[in-house]
Amino acid sequence: MGRIIAVANQKGGVGKTTTAVNTAAALAAMQRRVLLIDMDPQGNATTGSGIDKHDLARSMLDALMGDVPAAECVQRAEQAGYDVLPANDDLTAAEVRLLEAAQREKRLALALEPVADGYDYLLIDCPPSLNMLTLNALVAADSVLVPLQTEYYALEGLSALLSTVQQIKDHRNPRLEMEGILRTMHDPRNNLDNQVSAQLIEHFGDKVFRTMIPRNVRVAEAPSHGLPVMLYDKSSRGAISYMALASEMTRRHVPHRSNASV
Repeated sequence: MGRIIAVANQKGGVGKTTTAVNTAAALAAMQRRVLLIDMDPQGNATTGSGIDKHDLARSMLDALMGDVPAAECVQRAEQAGYDVLPANDDLTAAEVRLLEAAQREKRLALALEPVADGYDYLLIDCPPSLNMLTLNALVAADSVLVPLQTEYYALEGLSALLSTVQQIKDHRNPRLEMEGILRTMHDPRNNLDNQVSAQLIEHFGDKVFRTMIPRNVRVAEAPSHGLPVMLYDKSSRGAISYMALASEMTRRHVPHRSNASV
C-alpha cells in the first residue's frame, strides 16, 4: 500500500497547497506513482495541477460519500505526471453530510482503501482549518507533513496542530506519525526567520526537514498557469527546493538494511 501523507496546517497562507502540488510533481519526476487528493473545497490543488475544477463530472465529494468509487473520480494531470482526486466548492456540502454519515471520520480512509495499492505516495491537501474534512484526512493518513512559515505566530499554530495530531493518534489512528516540518517562504537574510528556524530544530530535531523552501516568485506564478513550478520553470530556486524535498522524503522511507547475512 502507498504511503498516505496529509499536508496540513490550520493556518492559511503557509504554502500548504503549493507544497502538496509541487511535492507530488517532484515525486512523479522521480518515477514514483503519485495520487494528489484535494480535500479543500477551494479546489486550488486541482486547478494548480491543470484540471478545471468547474468541469468535474465526479469529484472528491462523490468518493467521500461513497456515491462513486474513488477510482472513477481520479483524473490524470498529464503534464505533471501524477493522478488527482479533484475537488471544488461542492465539497463544502460534505461538512454537513458527514455529520449524519456512518463512520463519518473514516470516509476518506474507506474511499482510498481500494486504490492505495496502485500508488507509492498519496498526498492529501487539507483545508486550512481543523474541521471534519481535515479529521478524515488525519484518520486516513500514515503521517502528517506540516508546511510552516518561519515567523513567530506560526509556532503557536504548530502547537495546536500537534496537539490535534496526538489526540487522533491516541484515539482514532494509532499509526499516525509526523512526516516532518517543512520551513516555507524562508528568507535567510531575515533574522527572525533564522531564529524561528533554529527554535524548530531545537524542539523537533530531525523531524524538521533539512530542505527549506525559499520565497520565490516562480513558485507564486506557477498556479496561475495550472502547472507545478518545476514544469513552469525547472531551473528556479523553488523547483530545485521541491526536488530536494522529494529526495529527502524518499530517503527517509528506505528501510534500513541489516548488515547481518541472511
